[in-house]
Amino acid sequence: MPPRPFRHLLSRGSWPEVSRVGDILRTESVGGVLLLVAAMVALAWANSPWRAAYHTLSGTRVGPAAWHLDLTLAEWSADGLLAIFFFVAGLELKREFVAGDLRDPRRAALPVAAAVGGMIAPALIYVAVVTARGAGDSLAGWAIPVATDIAFALAVLAVISTHLPAALRTFLLTLAVVDDLLGIIVIGVVYTDDLNLLPLALAMVPLALFSLGLRTRFRWRWLLLVPALATWVLVHESGVHATVAGVLLGFVVPVRGDGTTAARLEHRWRPVSAGVAVPVFAFFAAGVTVLGTGPLVETLATPVTVAVVVALVVGKTVGVLGATWATQRFTRAQLSSDLGWWDVFGLSLLAGMGFTVSLLIGELAFGTGDVRNDQAKLGILLGSLLAALLAGVVLRIRNRRYRDIRTTEELDLDADGIPDIFQTEKPDP
Repeated sequence: MPPRPFRHLLSRGSWPEVSRVGDILRTESVGGVLLLVAAMVALAWANSPWRAAYHTLSGTRVGPAAWHLDLTLAEWSADGLLAIFFFVAGLELKREFVAGDLRDPRRAALPVAAAVGGMIAPALIYVAVVTARGAGDSLAGWAIPVATDIAFALAVLAVISTHLPAALRTFLLTLAVVDDLLGIIVIGVVYTDDLNLLPLALAMVPLALFSLGLRTRFRWRWLLLVPALATWVLVHESGVHATVAGVLLGFVVPVRGDGTTAARLEHRWRPVSAGVAVPVFAFFAAGVTVLGTGPLVETLATPVTVAVVVALVVGKTVGVLGATWATQRFTRAQLSSDLGWWDVFGLSLLAGMGFTVSLLIGELAFGTGDVRNDQAKLGILLGSLLAALLAGVVLRIRNRRYRDIRTTEELDLDADGIPDIFQTEKPDP
C-alpha cells in the first residue's frame, strides 16, 4: 500500500472560502482602524487635564435597577455591545467548521493547535513572571494574554500595506476566532463567581425560540430580537458573563449547505460589531491614566504590566510558532512551498496583538477600579504595540515575496471572476 501523500500546512484553500475570508477581512480592517482611533482618544482623554470627565462618563449609570441592569456605560459596552462581537464570532466559528474548509478535521487541526499553543504559552509565561516578581496575588490575570484581536491585527496590516497571501490571512482569521472561543470558555468557567442556575436554565427557552424562528418560515424575523434579548438578560442574571449569550445565539443559527441563514446574519451584524460595538468598548476600556500616577518607569515595571507584555510578545510567538512546528514534526504535513518559517514567525508575532478580549478578561480578573486592572491595560497596550512593530518589520521584509504570491493568485481572471489557479489546482486533501 503506497504511503499517504504529504499534506501542506498553510496551503491555498478553496475559492469560495478565500473569497469569503477576503470580504470578512475588509470589514474587519475598517473596524480595526476605528478601534485604534477609539483607543487613542480614550488614552489621550484619560491623561489630559479633563480626565475626570472621562471617568465620570464611564461611570454614568443607566438602565432598570429592578432587573439588575443599572449598569455603567463602561459595563454596558462590555456586557452588552461585546455580546454582538461574540455573536458574530460564534457565527463565524460555526460556519468555518460546518460549511467552510475547516469542516475537514485535517485542515482544522493546524489553526486549532496554534490557538491552543497560543493560549497555553502566554498563560504559563504570565504566571512565571508574576510569581518570580513576588506578585502571587495577581495570578487571577493569567488569561489576559490568551486572545488575538483580529481587527487590531488587520488594522496593522492595512497600515504597513503588506500583501499577505490568502492562506496566511485565512489562518490568522481562524486562529483569532478559535482564540475568542477559548477566551469566552475561560470567561464562562473561570470568571463566574456566583452562579445562579435557575436563570441560566430559563435562558434555554428563549434561546430555543430564537433557533426555532430561524429554522421556520417565520415572516417577521426582526421579532426574533425579543428572544435574543431575553436570552442575554437571563444569562446576565445567572452570574455568567453576558457575552456568553452572544456565543450561544451564534451557535444555534442554522448553517445549511451553503450557510444561507448564517451568511445573511453575519453580513448584517459584522459591520455593527466591527464599526460600533468593538470601538465603543475600546473607548471605555482603554482609558488608563498613566500621567500623574507616579514615576513612569515604576508604572511600566509593575509585575502585572511586565507579565502581560512578555506573555503577549514572547508567549504568543512561542505558542503559535511552536504548535505549528509540532504539527509539521509529528504529522505527515509540510509547510507550503510558497511560504517559509519566517512567514509563520511574522504571523505568530502578529497574534500577540491582544486587545478586546484581553481588556475584558483584565476587568473580570481584577475588577474595575483596581490598580492591577490599570496595570494590565497598560501591559495590553504596550505588548500589542510591540508585537505590531516586530510583526511589521518581519512581514515588510517578506512583502515582496507576498506580492508575488498574491499576483499569481489574482492573474488570469475569467468572466466568472475566479482566478484560474483555483480551478486548475485542487486544495490539499
